Amino acid sequence: MSDTERRPDPSPEAVTAPPASPSSKGSFELGTGPGRVLVWFYGVFTVAAASRSIVEVIRGFDRAPLAYSLSAVAAVVYGFITYSLVRGGEKARRAALACCAAELLGVLVVGAWTLAEPSAFPDSTVWSDFGMGYLFIPVILPVTGMIWLRRAKRA
Repeated sequence: MSDTERRPDPSPEAVTAPPASPSSKGSFELGTGPGRVLVWFYGVFTVAAASRSIVEVIRGFDRAPLAYSLSAVAAVVYGFITYSLVRGGEKARRAALACCAAELLGVLVVGAWTLAEPSAFPDSTVWSDFGMGYLFIPVILPVTGMIWLRRAKRA
């Protein structure tokens, strides 16, 4: 038998398990493929909501404290989701999924509230009128995020 025709050694010492890759430990690549687009949108919305909130607080928090506080909350939620998508892994996926659900609930509640009682919001928030000032992306983004995160679980 030549060197190229050698059969593998069947002894137990020769049989070894393949090295564990990071993806085999239950970690998901949440920020790749379509997830990369979500990371980008959530990153942009983090900066936009945080910037808006900071400017609003500096210019006159007492004019519309509820609206400005909600913009700050939106920035924190967007930032956490961005971090979770970039971090990856099952815990981050579940945390991001819960935050997306909370974000959607917030957008729906604030959106309905701003339409039902506009006087409660002398100035708009990121989530006012279901995100109409942001092309309705605040209501579309969490739904898209939850779909992606549920698909990532099956991957």
